[in-house]
Amino acid sequence: MNLAYWILAGLLAAFYLYSGAVKAVRSRDRLRPMMAWVDSMPMAAVRAVGLVEVLGAAGLILPRLTGIAAWLSPAAAIGFVLLQVGATAVHLRMGDRQVALNAVLLLTAGAAAWAA
Repeated sequence: MNLAYWILAGLLAAFYLYSGAVKAVRSRDRLRPMMAWVDSMPMAAVRAVGLVEVLGAAGLILPRLTGIAAWLSPAAAIGFVLLQVGATAVHLRMGDRQVALNAVLLLTAGAAAWAA
C-alpha cells in the first residue's frame, strides 16, 4: 500500500504543482487557451485556486516524507477530491461536457486518500 500511495501521490503532486504554478503566475490571456473557465472567475479566485493546488501538492508529499503531521497527506488527497468535484461542477455549468480529466483526477485523489 505504501508504494501505491507514493505512485499516486507523486503523479498528483506533479500535476497539481504545475497546474497551480501556472494559475498563480500567468495572465488571464495566457490561461484562456488552456482554461476557458478563467473568464467566468475573478483573477484573484484563479490565483487562489493555483495557490491551493501548489500547497496541496506539497501536502501530499512532505508530511508523509518527513513523518511530521502525516495526517495532512490524506487530508490533502481528500481536498483534491473536493477540488475536482467543484471543478467538474464549473465545467458542467459552463456547458463543457469534457470532464474526463476531472474524473481521472478525482478517482486518483480518492485512491491516494484510501492508500494513505
